[in-house]
Amino acid sequence: MASTAADNPDTPLPVSNPEAVVVRFAGDSGDGMQLTGGQFTLSTALAGNDLATFPDFPAEIRAPQGTLFGVSAFQINFGSTEVDTAGDAPDVLVAM
Repeated sequence: MASTAADNPDTPLPVSNPEAVVVRFAGDSGDGMQLTGGQFTLSTALAGNDLATFPDFPAEIRAPQGTLFGVSAFQINFGSTEVDTAGDAPDVLVAM
């Protein structure tokens, strides 16, 4: 039987250091996606990273819960090097 890192907690896990990461927070309007994205942006900026953001919220004041019209999202691209855009596809999706 092959041994994996999960079998032995003392085995170090592989570590990667990407230059930039795109994170998207998404959920129903009113779930706090804009607030969460804003707080994550603040933390990222305080850590000294370069960043670009893209808030995406519906035009409706409050669409029916669970509909696509009511989806609110916030995307941030941050990294240790210069970041020009908010990114194309997310590396991490946080869905509520």
